[in-house]
Amino acid sequence: MSDWNIWLDEYFARYKRAAFAPEMFKPLVAFRELALGIRAKHAKMMFAGNGASASIAEHGAVDFTKQGKVRGISFSSTNLITCFANDFGYDNWMAKAIEHHGDAGDAVVLISVSGRSPSVVNAARYAKTRGMPVVAFTGAASDNPLRQLADIDFWIDSRAYNVVECVHMIWLTTAIDMVVGKAEYTVS
Repeated sequence: MSDWNIWLDEYFARYKRAAFAPEMFKPLVAFRELALGIRAKHAKMMFAGNGASASIAEHGAVDFTKQGKVRGISFSSTNLITCFANDFGYDNWMAKAIEHHGDAGDAVVLISVSGRSPSVVNAARYAKTRGMPVVAFTGAASDNPLRQLADIDFWIDSRAYNVVECVHMIWLTTAIDMVVGKAEYTVS
C-alpha cells in the first residue's frame, strides 16, 4: 500500500467518525422537527456563515426552500454584507441582518468551523434575545461560544477545515432530505 493510500484511509476515517456517528441522529431529528414547525407556521429559517460556511448556508437556504418547502433565506449578498458591515461593523452585520429580516416564529441557522467568529456569535446572541431557535454547525473546540448558544447543536471534533465544512454540508443536506422524506426525488 502506498503512503498516499494510508493517508487517504486515515483522512476518510475522519469523515466516517464524524458524519455518520449515531449521536448525530438526535440533532438531525430535532432539526427536521424544527423545520417542519417553521413550515407549518409559514415562518422562515435564516442562514449565515463566513467564507465557505456562507456557501454552505446559501445552499441550505435554497434547498430547504425548493426541496423541503421551508422558506429559507441566506445573508450572502455582497451588497447586504458590505452595507451592514460598513454601517454596524463586521462583528455585528449578521445580527443586524437578522434584526431587519427576522420575524416572530423564525429560526436561525449559523455555520462556523471555529464557532468563535464574532459576527456569527453576535448573531446567535441577538437571535436568542428575540426568542429565535439557533441551529449551530461548528467544529474545533467543544466549548466554542456558538455551540454554547445553540438550541440544536451540530459539532464535529475536528480542526481540519475542509473535513468540518464537508461534514456540515452532509448534515445539512441530510436534514433537508429528512424533511422531504426520502433520499431520491425529482428536483424540478
